Amino acid sequence: MSQTFEVEIYGQRYAVRGEADQAYVVGLARQVDEQMRTLAAGMKAATPTKVAGLTALNLAHELHQARKLQQESAESVEKLAEGLLESIEETLGDSR
Repeated sequence: MSQTFEVEIYGQRYAVRGEADQAYVVGLARQVDEQMRTLAAGMKAATPTKVAGLTALNLAHELHQARKLQQESAESVEKLAEGLLESIEETLGDSR
């Protein structure tokens, strides 16, 4: 069921409409707000547009790193499974 609620990010209020859990979306908005405020604190000229752009870049970097780690983990599990299968096949072949 679709619902509408508001979140605040970097002093701006946004109406959010969707089926996502409100607490989840509010938590996401809080994380974005915290990242924006942290970035803005380290900038001399922190316009909302600059801060939003750099925050988006940071979040894209985090997403890329998470996907890369997930891919590496999947490849590692696949190699481990292949090694185990080879070991089992060798063991079965030796016991025949």
